[in-house]
Amino acid sequence: MTGESAAVLTRVAGGIGLITLNRPTAINSLNLTMVELLGTVLIRWERDDEVRAVVVAGAGQRGLCAGGDVVAVYHSARGDGVQARRFWRAEYLMNGQIGRFGKPYVALMDGIVMGGGVGVSAHGNTRVVTDTSTIAMPEVGIGFIPDVGGAYLLSRAPGGLGLHAALTGAPFSGADAIAMGFADHYLPHSELDAFTAAIASDGIASALAHHAIEPPPSELVAQRDWIDECYTGDTVADIVAALRSHRAGPANEAAGLIATRSPIALSVTLEAVRRAAKMQTLEDVLIQDYRVSSASLRSHDLVEGIRAQLIDKDRKPVWSPATLAEITTADVAAYFEPVDDDLSFEKGRP
Repeated sequence: MTGESAAVLTRVAGGIGLITLNRPTAINSLNLTMVELLGTVLIRWERDDEVRAVVVAGAGQRGLCAGGDVVAVYHSARGDGVQARRFWRAEYLMNGQIGRFGKPYVALMDGIVMGGGVGVSAHGNTRVVTDTSTIAMPEVGIGFIPDVGGAYLLSRAPGGLGLHAALTGAPFSGADAIAMGFADHYLPHSELDAFTAAIASDGIASALAHHAIEPPPSELVAQRDWIDECYTGDTVADIVAALRSHRAGPANEAAGLIATRSPIALSVTLEAVRRAAKMQTLEDVLIQDYRVSSASLRSHDLVEGIRAQLIDKDRKPVWSPATLAEITTADVAAYFEPVDDDLSFEKGRP
């Protein structure tokens, strides 16, 4: 079987369901049609006894998936926001399906894997990174908040690593991803095709045994002394002050990077990750994500951040509120209020 859509290619070969995200010129960024198709095919393949496992990859040479189609979000946010919310709703429901998928779900996290790309991969039960993997949750740079269940993973990363990744939005390597709990196995990029073929012929365990290698040391783990020390503050301002006062050069660089991000997005992100740490399931966090993302449509910074980065590309967002000091507890709390169409994972469960 082949088909689904030009943007999502699917076929079953040797009992393996193969999914290819197929928008290579956009680094396979997700749109509503794609996430709805992914959800549909996962339901079908989970019920199909002929499909033993699923493998998800991205077309082209640049990466698995650079995230969601934020230009479409921009245009929706400038209007009534309905299309953006439809996209997020379908995407988060699909992320939940991946998290509870009852068969092996092998995500090839090669190349660029950011935002929504993390959502289609890092909640799977078999997550493979390579020497070319560049992973990030960069949402604070566009006035948004890490979504797709990212806070579930970020909150469970060792020490302060998750908050460091969330508040800086900086990319991290495949080795870092394994250390942080975003991935499980490390392969040379050159082995990916042989690894995928071996899954069908020999099974996942054998394919991993023959192709996976020990990852190199994580550079982020090597910096945990200052990361763990600096990211304990009660507020983002406290964290930035600790980073600026630390003698480690990378700490000062992190402070400078955070200072370029949206103050409201940073403040909500800190709260979202800390709330996620107390939640029991990925689905609980996805419900929170939908509330927070819906609230972000009312913010100035989401439209302004996307404008600066991807529309006008001047890289000079004018945030409002402009400083962390202007953000109130009430401003942050408003992002977590229930919405009329809250997500429910009981309905439509496979």
